Amino acid sequence: MADRPARRRVRILADITPLRTSADYRRLWIGNTVSWTGQAMTALAISLQVYEITGSSFSVGLVGLFSLVPLVAFGLYGGAIADTVDRRKLGLYASAGMCALSFALAAAALAGWHRVWFLYAIVALQALCQAIVSPARTSMIPRLLPPEQLPAANALGSMTTTSGLMAGPMLGGLVVGLWGFQAAYLIDAVTFTAALYAMWRLPSMKPDRSADSRKRASVLDGLRFLATRPNIRMTFFTDLCAMVLAHPRAVLPAVAVVWFHGDARTTGLLVGALAVGALLGGVFSGWLGRVHRHGLAIVIAVAAWGGFIAVFGLTRQLWLGMILLALAGACDTVSMVFRSTMLQAATPDEMRGRLQGVFIVVVAGGPRLGDFLAGSVADLTSPTVAFTGGGLACMAAVGLLALRWRRFVRYDARAPEA
Repeated sequence: MADRPARRRVRILADITPLRTSADYRRLWIGNTVSWTGQAMTALAISLQVYEITGSSFSVGLVGLFSLVPLVAFGLYGGAIADTVDRRKLGLYASAGMCALSFALAAAALAGWHRVWFLYAIVALQALCQAIVSPARTSMIPRLLPPEQLPAANALGSMTTTSGLMAGPMLGGLVVGLWGFQAAYLIDAVTFTAALYAMWRLPSMKPDRSADSRKRASVLDGLRFLATRPNIRMTFFTDLCAMVLAHPRAVLPAVAVVWFHGDARTTGLLVGALAVGALLGGVFSGWLGRVHRHGLAIVIAVAAWGGFIAVFGLTRQLWLGMILLALAGACDTVSMVFRSTMLQAATPDEMRGRLQGVFIVVVAGGPRLGDFLAGSVADLTSPTVAFTGGGLACMAAVGLLALRWRRFVRYDARAPEA
């Protein structure tokens, strides 16, 4: 009787088997978790410094643009490079580049050299390095772990991202307030040593290339491969249904005032509810490893995301709205875990980098398109239409996709096929 609760916790809480069984994965996960928090600190510090220099919210908004464009533009090429060279070395060099950029930020701040164009340039170069390191790092995971541990690894990865995005800005604001911008940049640079150490300890990770493959991997070859793999394409289509049709984050500041009679703090609560839900989805992800119908799980999770967003558009109670957004965030984590797992398991190693590059483009670009669409709809009609209409459109779109590609719904992780 005494061990029954323990077994139940194992089934409910995140499965940490990958951390126990693979020292290489454990170091990679710890290094990524530490460095991701540092990156989030730097992102906030740069925004604060740009505003201090210019006093312009528009100038702060350009920080996001200078980050997004290189990430989308070079995401595909970063994946192609990861399918050509030793991924360990590529990740090591790109991480070293990001570390050097953080030291450059700290040095400029210490010298009192404050130039907005310099900050924009650093942000763009950081995004370029991220577009290179992310496909390399993600495509390593299936080489470090057996297929049955991939859902657990992706759930742990989601916790890294979400916790970093939550803790990083809070720590960044505290550090900047106490010791200045240079302290935040120096901390970020130091945290990158964890990622560098993890990459340095990895074995060689050259992609498994077929004998007749070209010397240099081609982006076009990756896209041609994707065109012949309906199950992998569906992982991108379903994510776009959620992020483009039902991602009205840009409308949250308006509804915080109009619906909930609040202010910026209310907006923070609503945005935070999504993040908390996503984090809890990772913390309580132990059951995901027992799910084999990954395609069906993705369809259900995306439809549930749309449903919670649609109902949020009808509520005028702040506490209920936060619960609905938290549930939507948890559904997004479930969808992400299974989409990433399918992409890793059903893709041959020589193509993993390029398809991870496509993944970066979709993940980075989809929410921005969703913000633009939701903001436009809210201005032309009302915030209710943006939320409820968008959520219903998401449910309808993913349902139609599931009817059109029924093989995706029947996908079984025990016999993965692209």
